[in-house]
This record gives sequence, structure tokens and C-alpha cells, in this order.
Amino acid sequence: MGSSAGNGKGDKPGPMLAADGRPLKRSLNRALRRQKLRALALIAPLLIFVLLTFIAPIADMLFRSVENDIVSNTLPSTTEALEGWDHTTGEAPSEAVFEDFYFDLFLASEAKEHTKLGTRLNYEKTGVSSMFRSTGRGLDDIGDDYLDQLEVIDKRWGDGAFWYALMSGTGTPAPEVVKARRKVLTRMSGDVLTGDVGFAPSNAIATLLPTTVRAYSDFAVYTALVDGKDVAKRDPWESVYVGLILDLNKADVSGYTGPEADALKAVKAALPEIKQVSLQSFFQSEDKDWVDPSVWATIQTYSPKYTSGYFLNAIDMQLTPDGIQMRPENEQIYIMLFKRTLFMSMMIMGSCILLGYPVAWLLANLPSKSANLLMILVLLPFWTSLLVRTSAWKVMLQQQGVINDVLVWLGLVSDGDRLVMINNQFGTIVAMTHILLPFMILPLYSVMQTIPPTYLRAAKSLGATNWTAFWRVYFPQSIPGIGAGSILVFILSIGYYITPEIVGGTTGTFISNRIAYHISSSLNWGLGAALGAILLACVLILYWAYDRIVGIDNVKLG
Repeated sequence: MGSSAGNGKGDKPGPMLAADGRPLKRSLNRALRRQKLRALALIAPLLIFVLLTFIAPIADMLFRSVENDIVSNTLPSTTEALEGWDHTTGEAPSEAVFEDFYFDLFLASEAKEHTKLGTRLNYEKTGVSSMFRSTGRGLDDIGDDYLDQLEVIDKRWGDGAFWYALMSGTGTPAPEVVKARRKVLTRMSGDVLTGDVGFAPSNAIATLLPTTVRAYSDFAVYTALVDGKDVAKRDPWESVYVGLILDLNKADVSGYTGPEADALKAVKAALPEIKQVSLQSFFQSEDKDWVDPSVWATIQTYSPKYTSGYFLNAIDMQLTPDGIQMRPENEQIYIMLFKRTLFMSMMIMGSCILLGYPVAWLLANLPSKSANLLMILVLLPFWTSLLVRTSAWKVMLQQQGVINDVLVWLGLVSDGDRLVMINNQFGTIVAMTHILLPFMILPLYSVMQTIPPTYLRAAKSLGATNWTAFWRVYFPQSIPGIGAGSILVFILSIGYYITPEIVGGTTGTFISNRIAYHISSSLNWGLGAALGAILLACVLILYWAYDRIVGIDNVKLG
């Protein structure tokens, strides 16, 4: 190592140099960067694992608790048309809204997405799911009726090649219509649709028959990209005939000279003879509740891509067209479950402390040979299935179970007054205390092993009684173990759902049981995610409070 000197008297010294001639400061920074990169490379696998298995699921849960794009993706035109509708009038939306709803629902029905939408809205208004299912099966009827009347005028209206020529037209094509409908179907189904549709309407026909072109483009995109069929050889959907009749009621086809212009003009001339039905009347005939303003108000309320509705439902409130309201008292369950979960988790933690502390003290003060043998008994439950241990408690605690039989045999209770210890909070606390007790004993044992026994002998030699020596000398040193065991037991118990499900009945279940129900049974993932997010927030708040009161630095595992 050297340093550069000035060239003359009075010159300032230059920067200190390393052995390789580079400035020392730059060389040190470079070496530090290399060390940091090596350290990062060492922890990168663990960091990636934590991100994928812990951070990413939590982020996905938080997103699902507010995400609500299924309504706007499935009914894009309907939700846009509903923006100008006022639900306070007490009347159903206009015919224009029912027209947009028909074509949105028809595409969703073909893509098998309408049932998912019905299930989502059914969370907010009971009965909507069955409306979507039954109506989805009857959407073809009105189109079939129109087709029968069109074929009386010209048989070609039922031919796929005829429709392809009519929709393709001549002149400048309008591929943006097909691209727009491809995007709609992509957002609706969640699948990436690639490939050539093999169809693009002309600008002339798209301007003359916009609703028909929209319906035919939906048919073309789905047929080509989902079914993999040739559009030109397939008969169009029934919605195309509905669109044609709607368009011809407004369009002037007298000046149109494109392909199949004569057929269009013939239908236009015979239009007064065609029996038409308004789409509002059609939906009302499918289900009278389609003209109920509350149904449409629900669709309007939950049309934004993001919603607070899941979180409101998770605290026994609801998002209504008239604002945020409390749910009826007989439907309020989640706040009660949160309170019960926290209370019972505290009770389980307390019972584990009371039972685990003497056991840990005994293990820590016995000779090593005896302590190791007894430690095997503490660890033995880990070698038995959780389901088996819980089921065993169900057998023991029931009214005809082992414990009640022993009490009757001893004469402590009569045969007709057997104790009810299962399917309630008591059963849950007993079973979970047994399951989580090792998680309290192990931290306590680890800390107690580090407490020198000479401290107690010294306290007694100074005149302290056994109780005083324990309470003022031994117990304060074991508090870090109590803190570690309490955190473990509380956090584990607050998220348990198998044991409360088996032995808890209706009064001993936790909020985690409802989360599991919504995730696996009702498939209301948004509400399940919101409940999970609130539970996570509660744990973090309690963890913060524990840190402020006790201090997380005082928690030790030995």
C-alpha cells in the first residue's frame, strides 16, 4: 500500500492508493459490494422460498378481499348502462339495459361463466344464483322464435354461410369490433385467447347493424378460438337473430347494396308481421324477480372492480345501494366468533401455563437420565396424528364416554345427570390444551435449564422461605420462557380449525372454521380472505401490545 505525494512544496497530497494503484476508498467499496453480493446469494434461496410460500399468499389473500371484477367483466355493457339508472325510483331499468343484459348474459352463458356471477351476487342477495342458472338455460327461446319467423321469409336465414357473407360484407373491414369482443371474452373467462378468428365485419354492416355485428362477433370469437371451428361453416347463435330484429327496428336498409341486401330488405318489409317481444318482458317471463329493482340495485352496487363489501360482511355489516348498514341481528355472527376465538385462545394459553409450568419445572430439576425419559412422554403426542388425538377426546368426553362412566361408577354424578363436555367450549379448551401443551412445556424447560439452582439455595440461606425463594428469585427468571410459550400457544390456537370442528359443536367453533368453510365449501373466497386479513390484523395488534407491555426482547427459548 502506498500514497501519492505532491509534486512540489505546498501541493496537497493526493488520495491514498491501494497496492494495485487504485484509490483505497474505491477498492474498499468494491470489496464491500462483493461481500454483500455473496451474502445475498447465500440467503437468496431462503428469501425466495419465504416470498413464494408466505408473502405471496398473504398478498393474494389481501387482494382477494377487495377484488370484485367478476361483475364488470361478465356484464360490461350492462354495468355501463346501469350507471345512469336511479334505484330510488322503485322501477326496473329501461329496455336498453335489458337489451345489453341479454347479450352480455348470452355470451356468459355460452362461456359457462354466468353461474359464477350468480354465485357471487348471491352472497349479497339470496336467490340471485338460481335466477342466473334458470334464465341462462332459456336464453335461446326468443332467438329460436325469431329464427322460425325469419325462415318463413327466407330459408337462408338459418344457414351459417349466408350469415358469414352478410356479416363480412364488402369494402373496408372493421377488425376493431372483433378485437374488442375478444378482449371481453378474455376478461370474462380469464383465459388468454390467441389465434386468428377468421372473420371481420365490414364498416358498412357494422354501422348498419351494430347489435347484430356485436352478437355475431361474440359467436365468431368463441367458435374460432374456444371451440376451434370454422366460423363460416357454423350456424350463428340465437342471440344474433335477436340482434337482427332489434337493429332492423331502427335501421334504414333501403340504401344498402352489400351481400344479401335483398334478404335484409325483405325482412325489413315484413317486420310488422313478425311477432316481437320486449327483452324486459322476456326476462320477466323467465323469472318475475328480473323486474325487481333490488336485484338491479345489487348488480349496480357491486359493479366496481374493487369493493369493501367483503370486509363489511366480515364485521356483520353490508354494503347496500343506500350505503353501509348493519346486518339484521339474527345474521350477526362474525364479531361474536372473533370475540369467542380470542377469549378461548386466551383460556387455552392460560390452561397450558398452569399445566405446563409444573411439568417443565420437574423436568428441569430432575437428573438428566430421568428428565430425558420423561421428555419422551412430552414429545410422544407429536408422533400421533392430530385427527386421532382429537377423535380420542371426542370418545372420552361424550356423555356415554370414559370420563362420564368413571364419574358415574365413583358416584360423583348420577346416570341421568351425566356431564355435557363435548360439542361446547369446554370440549374445545380441553382438547386443544392437550394438543398445544408441549408447545408451552418445551420453551419453559429450555429457559428453566439455564437457571442456576444455586440461586434458590442462596435465597434460602438468607432466610427466604421456599415460596419466597421461588416467587422472587426463580419465577422472574422463567418469565421469558412463559412469554415464548404463550406466543406459540396463542398464535397456534387462534388459527386452529380441525379440533374445534370435531369437538366444538355450535358454541365451541372458532372464526378459523368459518374461514375454512368459505374457502373450501361455499367458495366465497373474498369473504374468507377478508376474515383471514382481519384475523391477521388482530394477531399483529396483540403482538404489538405484548411487545409494548412485556417486550419481545424478553422472550427466550433457552
